[in-house]
Amino acid sequence: MPTSTINLDILQQPYQLNPDQIAFYRENQFIKLKHVFPAEILEYFGEVISNKVQDLNTMHVPIEERDTYNKAFLQVMNIWTKDETVRQFVFSKRLARIATELMGVSGVRMYHDQALFKEPGGGFTPWHADQYYWPLSNDNTVTAWIPMQATPLKMGPLEFSAKSYLLQGGRDLKISDDSERVISKKLRLNDFAQVIEPFDLGEVSFHSGWVFHRAGANTTDRMRQVMTVIYMDRDMRLKAPVNENQQLDWDTWCPGAKIGEVIDTPINPVLYEKS
Repeated sequence: MPTSTINLDILQQPYQLNPDQIAFYRENQFIKLKHVFPAEILEYFGEVISNKVQDLNTMHVPIEERDTYNKAFLQVMNIWTKDETVRQFVFSKRLARIATELMGVSGVRMYHDQALFKEPGGGFTPWHADQYYWPLSNDNTVTAWIPMQATPLKMGPLEFSAKSYLLQGGRDLKISDDSERVISKKLRLNDFAQVIEPFDLGEVSFHSGWVFHRAGANTTDRMRQVMTVIYMDRDMRLKAPVNENQQLDWDTWCPGAKIGEVIDTPINPVLYEKS
């Protein structure tokens, strides 16, 4: 699709959040927002991102021979550093402003992006909390989960456990069969509401680092194409890693950052600041 036929300006134009939406996010630590992007934007950038995922994907083992984690999705990260068109989408001030306003901070910077493509026949994504992986000093983090197509239940949309950021148990578990089993039980015992809904075309969700979430299997014959952007408070500081995954994230996504200092590296640029 030629860029002359689409309005790229929308990437920078504000999305108007209302007070009820902000209050919902802060109470539940997730929200789904409709009409964030029009169909032509998603079609255009979806094709570019899909091509880059094909180029950069390193998983070539048949699904039936993979473990649970690798059955869940094809995962390609920091695509913005490898393609200028993807960078244009990932650096959208429209998205970054939403993240800033939901968290109530002065601005946000990039932690990293990642494409999460669930193949036809791809397995479920186990219950987990993202911040288990992150060596970050506070909870001011949010992930934008952007389906590039309408995503019915059969395709494995993201599911949330409302208010589950209040649950301390399960925070020490990486994505695995164990996390699915243990966290599922804890969420049921504590009566956290599970939200399982399809995503309309143009609908985008935002969730905090400690809210528990999962996704079902993709039982369709189509790839579930999702792009994500992980934002952190502009003033986020690096903390000492408490597990090997956090050490890996420090080395990979915050290279050169120092413990106790603001994570201000060339690959953690500020994406939006309040004027």
